[in-house]
Amino acid sequence: LSTPSMILLMEQAAREAVEDSLPEGETTVGTRVDIRHLAATPTGERARAIARVTAVEGRRLLYRVEAFDSSQMIGEGNHERFIVNLARFMEKLQQRTGQPEGGPAGKSDGDG
Repeated sequence: LSTPSMILLMEQAAREAVEDSLPEGETTVGTRVDIRHLAATPTGERARAIARVTAVEGRRLLYRVEAFDSSQMIGEGNHERFIVNLARFMEKLQQRTGQPEGGPAGKSDGDG
């Protein structure tokens, strides 16, 4: 399991941990990760992540995140997310890029 894949799993767990508690039209976006990848996971083995909210400061959410495979903890750290209005967030993003929602397919320069 690559480090970026493990971090994605942790971010998904953090988003899912609060999504049922948010008002309609709101979501969270990740803004910071401080993660240690502790152990390799064999190819084909399943991994899971746990996210616990440790603090709520207005729209800022802080989490403790951990990832496991079938035998051990493979990663741990802290994660920060912010609650945003999805429609306003997407509108601002579209204004910045000048592109329709989603932008050009398949293009990535690694900066965003």
